Amino acid sequence: MDKKDKKDDIILQQLEVIQTLTEHNLRRMGTDFWGAPGAWTEERPSDAPKPQERFFEEPKAPSVPQSSGGNSTPEEVLPPPEKLEDLQKELDSYVGLAAVKREVRNLIDLVKIHQLREKNGLPATELSLHMVFSGSPGTGKTTIARLMARIYRTLGILSKGQLVEVDRSGLVAGYVGQTALKTGKVIEKALGGVLFIDEAYALNGSSDNDFGQEAIDTILKAMEDHRDDLVVIAAGYDDLMNRFIHSNPGLESRFNRFLRFEDYTPEELLEIFKMRCDKGCYQLEEEASRLVRDFLREENRDPESFGNARGVRNVFERILVCQATRLAGLETVTREDLMKLTAADVESARASSGRGA
Repeated sequence: MDKKDKKDDIILQQLEVIQTLTEHNLRRMGTDFWGAPGAWTEERPSDAPKPQERFFEEPKAPSVPQSSGGNSTPEEVLPPPEKLEDLQKELDSYVGLAAVKREVRNLIDLVKIHQLREKNGLPATELSLHMVFSGSPGTGKTTIARLMARIYRTLGILSKGQLVEVDRSGLVAGYVGQTALKTGKVIEKALGGVLFIDEAYALNGSSDNDFGQEAIDTILKAMEDHRDDLVVIAAGYDDLMNRFIHSNPGLESRFNRFLRFEDYTPEELLEIFKMRCDKGCYQLEEEASRLVRDFLREENRDPESFGNARGVRNVFERILVCQATRLAGLETVTREDLMKLTAADVESARASSGRGA
């Protein structure tokens, strides 16, 4: 190689390094502007403040950065696993879902005893940790899936503990052979953590030309090939998920744990509403609290369309709009005014939705 070729080669290497650093800095800038995304590749340290609010719609986790050969930046070092006691306290702090909490605690105990048997040289039946979450929207399925990823990492089941959330559109492509590649990339991001497939029953296509089965086959193979460092959770409505799992022997043999997420009661919905108030530094008047409970009960006549905790968020935002309209008409607005939600605010929100007296 002459001096000119060698010089050109060095310049190309420098340009590749600069490109990699630029991409890394752009990702960091996004975090600086918009805040760190909800736990995706890393867990929140155990001494970090815990969120006061549970079971509200959370942003979808971004993709885990992938390496690009020898020019990639070094992977960030993961923080140490969280304490199991802290994770169990967080589980207990969630509103409602008594049956789900009980099943999660039972699963934790099962894993711990399984590991003790292995450590003491005793035979231990192979555990299947893949699960089916069924229930209406807004009942905390994604939140519990994210918590399970963190628990599994703490127990040493998973190496990273991230959650990768996806639906049919993120797995299925429109041409032969592309679905396996698309699904494979998602699986690669999920290795070391939990792959959460929302509305998984949509992978069951209605025609012979549908490529959903190709995605299912790719996922089943990954569950076998990476059974020591990948957990898959399939989620959706009760009846649809039941039919989906039992429609395929491969799915039926790998998903044998079912967690059903019940709809929230009116009292639990009110509790979630008050948690939103606490988080936003709002004070709900006593009479307003009674009216909110009635308002939520009226809106929640159909839990599926209301969306449980997501519906609470919508009601909360509508009441804030009415509070803002009321305050905008005042000559002076105090700090206490900004914090107070009144019965009039709730009544205005009910009237605007056609629920007023």
